[in-house]
Amino acid sequence: MIDIRTFTCNPLQENCFVVSDTTKEAIIIDCGALFNAERKAIADYLKDNDLKLRHVLCTHAHFDHIFGLSTLYEEFGLKPRLHPADKVIYDSMDQQVRDFMGTSVHFNMPPLGEDLKDGELITFGSHQVTVLHTPGHSPGSVLLYIKDEKAVFAGDTLFRMSVGRTDLAGGSWPQLMESLHHVVSKLPDDVDVYTGHGPKTVIGDEKQYNPYLKNQL
Repeated sequence: MIDIRTFTCNPLQENCFVVSDTTKEAIIIDCGALFNAERKAIADYLKDNDLKLRHVLCTHAHFDHIFGLSTLYEEFGLKPRLHPADKVIYDSMDQQVRDFMGTSVHFNMPPLGEDLKDGELITFGSHQVTVLHTPGHSPGSVLLYIKDEKAVFAGDTLFRMSVGRTDLAGGSWPQLMESLHHVVSKLPDDVDVYTGHGPKTVIGDEKQYNPYLKNQL
């Protein structure tokens, strides 16, 4: 049994997830905590619940999903992991913020850990996370799938009744459609989808009602 704690962060209302199980081991997915209060809330949650953070994982490297990585590196010594196709985007953090928010800033981003690889199994506690490469929203977008718990963390690939935008650097609508057809649509109907923004959904509902996904079946 896993426990999923959602922290909604930064002005773009990005969902950061702390996932743990009864062993007290945990992973963090998409730490977009920008403000000090957000960063402290996540760190305090881990400490207050005696959770051992094993992995810091990124579904992709857009700025609103990686704001808080420096705090996790400083507090817990863990390097974030992402798909190598998004390294260029990760390294352009300052430029991303300038382009999107019109603000000149500088972020000290931590060094990256090992690459996430398509099909890789990542272990924490008594659970495994499968990495599924889903390019489209960004070249290195991935889903993080906990099969035995029927849960998938979709980043900005899939939203409730919608999909991620493809007009940012590295985005590709044809690739996104391929990912929906070859990866997302193959997931079982009863899998819960934890999205990068907005409410969670269920794969079966998306197959039936999401206009972008049902056209790929």
